[in-house]
Amino acid sequence: MSPAKAPSVPDGAVDFDVPSAGKKCATWYKVVGDLADRTHRPLVVLHGGPGMTHGYLTGLSSLASTHNTPIIFYDQLGNGKSTHLPEKKGDIIFWTDQLFLDELDNLLVHLGIQDDYAILGHSWGGMLGARHAALQPKGLKQLVISDSPADMKDWIKASDLLRKRLPQDVQDTLSRHEAAGTFDAQEYVEATDVFDHQFCCRLETWPDNVVKSMQDIEQDPTVYHTLNGPNDFTVVGPLKDWTIVDDIHKIKIPTLLLNGRYDGAQDFTMAPFFRDISKVKWVEFAESAHMPHVEETERYLEVVGDFLTTPL
Repeated sequence: MSPAKAPSVPDGAVDFDVPSAGKKCATWYKVVGDLADRTHRPLVVLHGGPGMTHGYLTGLSSLASTHNTPIIFYDQLGNGKSTHLPEKKGDIIFWTDQLFLDELDNLLVHLGIQDDYAILGHSWGGMLGARHAALQPKGLKQLVISDSPADMKDWIKASDLLRKRLPQDVQDTLSRHEAAGTFDAQEYVEATDVFDHQFCCRLETWPDNVVKSMQDIEQDPTVYHTLNGPNDFTVVGPLKDWTIVDDIHKIKIPTLLLNGRYDGAQDFTMAPFFRDISKVKWVEFAESAHMPHVEETERYLEVVGDFLTTPL
């Protein structure tokens, strides 16, 4: 396949009406490629967290050139360049799946792609994408669930198992500060870094866009701390009870599952998707943890691109 011309990268913002927010809200987005070209289905990318930003996934932009796939990135409400709501920190009534589903629908309509689109969701984004797909929207034709559990109880179990692979002194440091509630202690932060370099991203030096997205959470942890907790293996927010297991069978479209060998989304956390989705393919990345899109970029893009352009 010959590469397309260098894609345009327009960005913008769409108003998002959330009465309970108490102020005007907007969702920021960026389009890579040509949405006017209806011969190629656009891919909407849902970032993780909840509370990350789109930046760490921008390597997917190359699909616009290699596979002529228009790519849409956006920052979910409360994050990045979208409206921030720090006054809603701790408000579990406000921050819900439904809020983010409504935001996605609003963006699809604004861009005029609601009748034909694909979704790639990473981590929390894959959970959100699965929830969206289970509602069977007519325009959703393909789904990529990347590094996402079907049930957060399994994610927590997997994190506990992975944690036991850490050096004993690191485990002890984590446990000591968690018992004391001193999550901001430098010693604890350094211990979580050890975990993250084993089971989040195994590259010795993390790409700038990944580092920037991590910094974005630190600058405004409203969404992440409210729904999740202090880190990926200390899930104490309402996300701890999240599950889609009973609704997976409602996902009827071709679905690609992706995870890493050292991923927090261990195989058993994703197995319900493979079991209950009828049109499904599963690829595991042997050298990756939770970010195969940056750890094994070339293969990841090839697998995703082939799935989007070749029906199951």
